[in-house]
Amino acid sequence: MTKEYPYKKILITGGCGFIGSSYIKTLLENYHGFEIQNLDLMTYATSKKTLNLFKNYENFFHSNTDISDFAEVSKIFNSFIPDLVVNFAAESHVDNSINGATPFINSNIIGTFNLLEASKNLPTQKDFLFHQISTDEVFGDLDNNDPAFKENDAYDPSSPYSASKASSDMLVSAWGRTFQISYLITNCSNNFGPRQYKEKLIPKIIFNTIAGIEIPIYGDGLNIRDWIFVDDHTNIIIELHKKDIRADRFNIGGNNEITNIDLVESIMRVLESEYNLSPKIKFVEDRKGHDKRYAINMSKTDQFLNRESKYNFPENLESTIDWYIENANWWDE
Repeated sequence: MTKEYPYKKILITGGCGFIGSSYIKTLLENYHGFEIQNLDLMTYATSKKTLNLFKNYENFFHSNTDISDFAEVSKIFNSFIPDLVVNFAAESHVDNSINGATPFINSNIIGTFNLLEASKNLPTQKDFLFHQISTDEVFGDLDNNDPAFKENDAYDPSSPYSASKASSDMLVSAWGRTFQISYLITNCSNNFGPRQYKEKLIPKIIFNTIAGIEIPIYGDGLNIRDWIFVDDHTNIIIELHKKDIRADRFNIGGNNEITNIDLVESIMRVLESEYNLSPKIKFVEDRKGHDKRYAINMSKTDQFLNRESKYNFPENLESTIDWYIENANWWDE
């Protein structure tokens, strides 16, 4: 039996992307009493197969809209009149931002600005919430013995990508204070799971192995990331939406710090034992400005939601590997 969702008119950006599609899928399968308007330009990191997951739901609507186009954004806001905006849309690959930052400025900064401007005068503003989906990368990096990031830590982004996300977060909090827009900012660690584009680390390990291509490892492979299963992330988002939040931010993480090389070797063992594949790695020149370690302190979030962070990383990782093996053609149009 489905449950009623606290918001009725949900405008989502980037809903055909990795994390956005997990959120929409969870909502449509488990809740009722709402409509979704999805804005997604359907760029290279999305798939029509993802969009097709939702096409049979009468309360799901999709528009191929570029959020950097204010006229188009404003038109949809004025016709749909959302009481919740969840901004998943983002250019997010650090390497791509180093090679060319313009799309990151347009989507992550100008796009967020347009969404905020369109939100200012909504008739639903009294019950309205703007949810900015952000990243732990805005905090910079940590040494191995440093305490994990907390919500009130200063922003210190290292890459064009993280700088664009830090800028958009600051726009959200500034528009919230200046124009009394209720907002929520969540900063999450590295996500993994189905439907993540194949250039990202975990899919890349799997697809390179299938193709007989060596898996590139930056530097010495000892950079540390905290990994959370995407459905665990979106379930926390949903629980936060059930609370009365007017101006706040929360960290979301997996309590699962692991070096890049240890992660790669964990996946290699599954590919070898379960699929009789022979993955091979090669160490390559380190990424420019490569952050050493990310770690998330989730104590505020857990206390606020009266929950305890417990995840099954090995099981979720193996199910993720299975999904990519079974859906290797997901991005073939």
